[in-house]
Amino acid sequence: MKVFLSSLIAGFSDMRGAGKAAIETLRHRPIMAEDFGAQPNSPQVACLQGLRDSDVVVLVLGEEYGAVQPTSGLSATHEEYREACGRKPVIAFVQEGIAPGEQQAAFIAEVQGWEGGLFRGSFRDAGALQIGITRALHDFELANAVGPLDPQALIAKAIAMVPGERRNSYSEATTLSVAVVGGPLQSILRPVEIESPDFVDAIHQSAMFGESRFFDRAKGVTSTIEEAALVVMQERGAAVLVDEQGSIGIRVPAASSSEDQWGRGGLTVILEENIHAAIGTAMSYSGSLLERIDPTQRMTHVGIAARIEGAEHLSWRTQAEHAASPNSVSMAMNYGDDRPPVSLSRPRAALRLDHARLIDDILVPLRRQRQAR
Repeated sequence: MKVFLSSLIAGFSDMRGAGKAAIETLRHRPIMAEDFGAQPNSPQVACLQGLRDSDVVVLVLGEEYGAVQPTSGLSATHEEYREACGRKPVIAFVQEGIAPGEQQAAFIAEVQGWEGGLFRGSFRDAGALQIGITRALHDFELANAVGPLDPQALIAKAIAMVPGERRNSYSEATTLSVAVVGGPLQSILRPVEIESPDFVDAIHQSAMFGESRFFDRAKGVTSTIEEAALVVMQERGAAVLVDEQGSIGIRVPAASSSEDQWGRGGLTVILEENIHAAIGTAMSYSGSLLERIDPTQRMTHVGIAARIEGAEHLSWRTQAEHAASPNSVSMAMNYGDDRPPVSLSRPRAALRLDHARLIDDILVPLRRQRQAR
């Protein structure tokens, strides 16, 4: 584990040594400003990059605020804290018996009042600081301990989250069901967070109005808790499920087509372009939601499962194929063949950095399943 040590206090050398010793005692790597050496970037940029590369931030505050940076109007330590807020776990210690100035007093109050931090308390000297950091990091490590990454376990859970195909469901709308399970498997959301009205509203708003929206604005939305998971859904339509392990289930409408190239009625088919768009929406939405519920990226990989529902009898076509022959298709009649969902595992970053390839890796096996019937 990489630990960023951010501090500006009187007697810095002794305190710095105590913090570094505490980190090394637990066999973790300390990241400190003086470790960066000569770099093409400014010291400010180098320190912030080091912070972003860390797993947890230890903040040590004393009496001095430090030199104000011309661009931000904050001290370097204050900048580092602001960068960490909401992105990295922060363990903070404030020196006892000090008389901080106005800026530093406001900074200390900001840190102590931040609900997202892991404020630990105070210290008087280097020895007490070393003991406090050692205990705090040990507690943090225990609280966030996870098992080794098991891609097959992620895939198995994702498959279990995808509903089975509905048989003989001619009247049902075509939907794409996708599950995205992050790993290593661990507790990500507390029960109180799952039930928070603000969290429910955020799910609703992003699915209805966000960049990757897929809720129908003309329909109402309901939310419920089912087996320790939040479910936000529309009747016979789109839905989002999030559980305490940060696993995500999504149901995205994927409209079929019954029109020819002139807009006239034809036989209903599954259009590949609609499924492609639905997969893209599901991947983008899942990536954004993971950033909200796990901003420090404790989950490094994802298992994904996907299945098309409500159209097992329909033929699969591209728009060009259907435009060329809208009234002549081969209907799939093998209703009894319940094929498993398409599944795969990828690094979590693929949701954002390898978006197009990931869509194809899901789309092509789905198409093969349909065409094999």
